[in-house]
Amino acid sequence: MTYIENPKTKGSGIVCAIPQTGHCPIGCADCFFQSGRSFLEPLAEHLPNIPSMADAAGRVVRMNDGNDSNIDRETVVASAEKYKCAFFNTSIPRDLKGFKRPVVLTLNPGTMTDSRFHRLSAWPANLMFVRFRVSTWNLELCDRAVEHYTSRGVPVVLTFLAFYETPIPEEHAASYEFRKRTLNSYWVITPAAWDTVVARYHDNPLVYTCGKDANTHPCARCGNCLREYFTTVVKTGTL
Repeated sequence: MTYIENPKTKGSGIVCAIPQTGHCPIGCADCFFQSGRSFLEPLAEHLPNIPSMADAAGRVVRMNDGNDSNIDRETVVASAEKYKCAFFNTSIPRDLKGFKRPVVLTLNPGTMTDSRFHRLSAWPANLMFVRFRVSTWNLELCDRAVEHYTSRGVPVVLTFLAFYETPIPEEHAASYEFRKRTLNSYWVITPAAWDTVVARYHDNPLVYTCGKDANTHPCARCGNCLREYFTTVVKTGTL
């Protein structure tokens, strides 16, 4: 099966892998991976999507830019073993230490998005950072997640959600505009609203954004994953 590169990570030093087949059971609304508009459609023909050793040479492999590394975990871990540099992505806080490599945890997946987050009281040294899925209407929850983790030295990366089928609440309509983001058009946060959210955490050096700014989404202009990956492998001695 021919490997298909994620256009968002092109030129970034990161290449992505999805070792599983089928859809992700987490069911996050408007998920780019299984919205029917992914670069991997039709999924039945293009999964698994696994880079060759040549594709991965000189790059860090992100396990699961779609699906979840704690779904069919044995397959995911076995697939990653051949790569010199790799990290895992999961929204399920189960045995993170057992991945034995850096791992990113998404805090508020699926139905948790606007109501609660994974509030871990302890975590292993291989936790790269935690990721919070942000909208302009879940900022109080975001504040609590940021305080909980950054006060304990864990970086938080804010991922600004884009909406296609999910309606924008009327009172937040002015904070969103319909435009193209990477391949497809969505309702995305405006630059002014982005700046307002980021300003909440201006004095917190452990809060970052996924993407350079509201108009710049390619991973090549971000660098969070590479920075935290190498910080983690140096800290844990796993490189």
